[in-house]
Amino acid sequence: MMCVRFYRSHKILILVFTLFMWCLLATAHADVVKPALIEVNVDTQGDIKIEIRASIEALLTGINGKYKNTQDAPNAEEYDALRALESDELAVEFAPFKAQFLDQITLSTNTNDHIPLTIESVKIPEPGYTKVPRISLINLTGKIDLNTQSLQWYYPMAFGDNAVRLRQIDQTNQQWHWSEWQWLRKDKASTPFSLTEIVAQRPVHKVISEYIVIGFDHIIPKGLDHILFIVALFFFSTQFKPLFWQVTMFTIAHTITLGLSMNGMISLPASIVEPLIALSIAYAALENIFAKEKLHNSRLILVFAFGLLHGMGFASILSDFGMPDNAFITALISFNIGVELGQLAVIAGLFLLIALWFRNKSWYRTVFVIPISLVIAILGLYWVYERVQF
Repeated sequence: MMCVRFYRSHKILILVFTLFMWCLLATAHADVVKPALIEVNVDTQGDIKIEIRASIEALLTGINGKYKNTQDAPNAEEYDALRALESDELAVEFAPFKAQFLDQITLSTNTNDHIPLTIESVKIPEPGYTKVPRISLINLTGKIDLNTQSLQWYYPMAFGDNAVRLRQIDQTNQQWHWSEWQWLRKDKASTPFSLTEIVAQRPVHKVISEYIVIGFDHIIPKGLDHILFIVALFFFSTQFKPLFWQVTMFTIAHTITLGLSMNGMISLPASIVEPLIALSIAYAALENIFAKEKLHNSRLILVFAFGLLHGMGFASILSDFGMPDNAFITALISFNIGVELGQLAVIAGLFLLIALWFRNKSWYRTVFVIPISLVIAILGLYWVYERVQF
């Protein structure tokens, strides 16, 4: 009778909970849409070499930055089919697209002349872990007049978001000058890159805002594994103190390894880090089911250890974008702030939607903690298996 009364009085709650579970399961099979990374190299002879690291599968299917993951796109099945192809097979599929690709990207000078570009080579990795985008390397070449003072890059929104930087190369004097990364969205061209002097450094406030956004995006919406770990920590207890200490230990730990990883002081391959991150998610969720709410030092130690792993996972995203040499600490702290804001957003959402209303109910653990923790544990163990396989 109690179950019947609960169902009748909380139909909306059950619907929300069902949708939450469905979203978790659906997202678990998603392939994240990553931005393209472009490096434009210009030497003192006027030779241009451009390296574009992007998902050819996404280019061919038109899955761009407007999608959070590939499963949101109407042609997700076509993407999955391309993702499974061997590298030489995907190269055959990409060949007819080359002309369209070159026609839509532009590298222009300060006099608004478009520089003719040629695809020199395309390097496609073999298929691997299917839930991580396969990043191919497209090499372009071109030539500019030595009187050119600046270059501007454009990569259409149809191909997705992108980050671009420029390197000036003086082989004779053994000098290389990197620009800062420019993060381009909403179909915008880059700010012109100077070729006559070292590229001006960005103001501090721009470094701070950009890396806060990168950190936040890495949690919401792109960091499902990190989100699930925070959710598992949240559901350990109805009290604030255990959550505070767990999140504090997790934050301290991932800050340590993030800094050490970005300084090149520690390094572990993704084939080790990613399965262990998945295992940490499963463990935290299973302990919610079988352990009592009392916080023991052993859990804090484990959370700290798991935080060390997650920090190396965070470092992988920063290694893609690089760090400004003149503002390394500022960028690192800003990225961490973005990560923490993302984590706090997850916690605040759970508190406002669930804990605020139901944490003191006798059925809170039965209805919320155990089922949600069970789903998280299953996903974590599934990811462990999947990531070990590839």
